[in-house]
Amino acid sequence: MSWGTELWDQFDNLEKHTQWGIDILEKYIKFVKERTEIELSYAKQLRNLSKKYQPKKNSKEEEEYRYTACKAFLSTLNEMNDYAGQHEVISENMTSQITVELARYVQELKQERKSHFHDGRKAQQHIETCWKQLESSKRRFERDCKEADRAQQYFEKMDADINVTKADVEKARQQAQMRHQMAEDSKADYSSILQKFNHEQHEYYHTHIPNIFQKIQEMEERRIVRIGESVKTYAELDRQVIPIIGKCLDGIVKAAESIDPKNDSQLAIEAYKSGFEPPGDIEFEDYTQPMKRTVSDNSLSNSRGEGKSELKFGGKSKGKLWPFIKKNKSPKQQKEPLSHRFNEFMTSKPKIHCFRSLKRGTQSLCFHKELMKRTIGKPTYAFEARDYVLSLKLGATPEDFSNLPPEQRRKKLQQKVDELNKEIQKEMDQRDAITKMKDVYLKNPQMGDPASLDHKLAEVSQNIEKLRLEAQKFEAWLAEVEGRLPARSEQARRHSGMYDVQNPPAVNNCAQDRESSPDGSYTEDQSQESEVKVLATDFDDEFDDEESLPAIGTCKALYTFEGQNEGTISVAEGETLYVIEEDKGDGWTRIRRSEDEEGYVPTSYVEVYLDKNAKDS
Repeated sequence: MSWGTELWDQFDNLEKHTQWGIDILEKYIKFVKERTEIELSYAKQLRNLSKKYQPKKNSKEEEEYRYTACKAFLSTLNEMNDYAGQHEVISENMTSQITVELARYVQELKQERKSHFHDGRKAQQHIETCWKQLESSKRRFERDCKEADRAQQYFEKMDADINVTKADVEKARQQAQMRHQMAEDSKADYSSILQKFNHEQHEYYHTHIPNIFQKIQEMEERRIVRIGESVKTYAELDRQVIPIIGKCLDGIVKAAESIDPKNDSQLAIEAYKSGFEPPGDIEFEDYTQPMKRTVSDNSLSNSRGEGKSELKFGGKSKGKLWPFIKKNKSPKQQKEPLSHRFNEFMTSKPKIHCFRSLKRGTQSLCFHKELMKRTIGKPTYAFEARDYVLSLKLGATPEDFSNLPPEQRRKKLQQKVDELNKEIQKEMDQRDAITKMKDVYLKNPQMGDPASLDHKLAEVSQNIEKLRLEAQKFEAWLAEVEGRLPARSEQARRHSGMYDVQNPPAVNNCAQDRESSPDGSYTEDQSQESEVKVLATDFDDEFDDEESLPAIGTCKALYTFEGQNEGTISVAEGETLYVIEEDKGDGWTRIRRSEDEEGYVPTSYVEVYLDKNAKDS
């Protein structure tokens, strides 16, 4: 089967057919190009969709994704992002392996087709020229033959006429002979051109045209094969990403299977647990026996008075209330019905309990403030209890998170401690890096000046000490919340001089230490007032008997330290002092310059030489 033999006379139709094949190829290229644009648009929309529902950083949504259901949704978003990436891969591969390659092939195909049909037209023109030459020689031969025939007839006529002279007959004879010779020449020329034309025609139909049409056929078949390969590549490119898309879908299924409702319920408990105890039973108030209720009130007052006297130590108790505790001088109001009281209790908001317990927080604030006065000599709290109340009303968040319920406050403090520890570790790594660089400079002075790193090293050390102090401050608050420390410890008192404490201790649960007064209001736990009184009256005796600590060694100041905060002492670089209390793990060492001048300095600023005998004793 060959176009050269079967379609030898279909030159124009073959030209149209091959042009149609190129149009089909260009149409397929356009189809693939539009498919790549759709894939890119789809991938972009998937990415935008995934990004739209991603949790925002440092927002409440980010905390919600601790739940397994939300984690599964987040995994779905991430998998969809990878899913979109596979569609981008499809688009890129189709563009590079199909669209670009076929576009280049189409240009080559057009050039090849143009060359083949140009050769065909050239062969056609040549055979047409030969045909015209043949027709011209044929007509000339025919004309010469007719002229020779007429010349012969004229000669015969002249020869038969007796009236014609001999010269005229001779002339006619010569003319007839000349025409016969011209006819013979035309016949020979016509025969030669005819043979040549037949040869050219045979070559045209049996050699040139078959070769040209064979090349065109091969070109067309290559085009068809190339389309088939492109279609196969089109499918393979889709098939290549199916395993990865399957993994994305498997990831979504795995995320769905990881959803744990019990774990989410536990996380909800941790997120919203307040730590408060449920309210106790409401006492029955018998309005039918007013006299007995009055006697009961008196008995209650007496029992409270006895309870107060039992808590006093060694005759040092006083009847004076602690500061900020005021007696209720307002007249007693009419009792409301029990149903009204119960409705009021059930509809009250939790924040009211916190403000009712603010009185106890104020007492604790005053006690700690007085404690700091006795220990160091100056108050260190930045504002009074009324400022704290104002900050709560204005919505300001206290530094110690005392506005939160106990359980939530513990979580916030633990989170803050973890953040500070990470920052401390980061600063320590930076200090180690600077120290190593300084050692390198000491070994190789040409690389840099070691003294240029001293300032940076001191700055990093100061940052570490500040972060440690901050971490210890929050650890002290955390210890108080968790019940490890009943009140501010010696360590907390030591560091309270370094930083101004912006908030009082946390507000206790008012449901646990309140009791109903006869007039319907709430009064504070009398035992707590007694403890505060006893602590306050015995406070002076405890610190009056304190003796000065003996020296347990010496130390040399490595850097100059300006003790601007209370409880600290300033030292100069190279100064030698006495150590009276070593570092307890908080980063501070207690030293003494003279009998009346002592305080704390950062441990990293001094080099300590402990006396083993003194330390053991």
